[in-house]
Amino acid sequence: MHHVFKRISCLAAMVGVIFLVGWRVDAEPNRTTLPDIATLVHYSTVTRGEVTEHIMTTPQAIEAVKNGQPVPAGSHFVLVDYRDNKVFRYFVMEKGQGWGADYDENRRTGDWQFQWFKPDGTINLAENTARCQACHSSRADREFLYTFNELRRFEVD
Repeated sequence: MHHVFKRISCLAAMVGVIFLVGWRVDAEPNRTTLPDIATLVHYSTVTRGEVTEHIMTTPQAIEAVKNGQPVPAGSHFVLVDYRDNKVFRYFVMEKGQGWGADYDENRRTGDWQFQWFKPDGTINLAENTARCQACHSSRADREFLYTFNELRRFEVD
């Protein structure tokens, strides 16, 4: 009987390790690119304590949302995270035709992919993109965007 409990305990520990290893998903290289920030439109600013976030996108994405159309493939949304008046990091959402198929259905956010970039433009592999997908999945009815309503109200100069 002792051997049975020992085997069950060992099996439970192995399952737990497999589950925990599979649970943490760090950023992985994917199709998301850091666009030329100068080509984007700054449409919203969020301040959280000492952090200021400028949120930007393409003029085409703004027009699509304002016209009740899907954001077109090739669109970028960039959150520029400033701390002490310097760029701390870039959070990028990019939409590509069929990109959702790169992920299991439980991790998919339409055809959007996410990536964190350091100020020098390199991928920050210490960030967790699965966390981004999990959070943004709650906004499926708003193109997976937290600033969807700001886009609808934004007036392009």
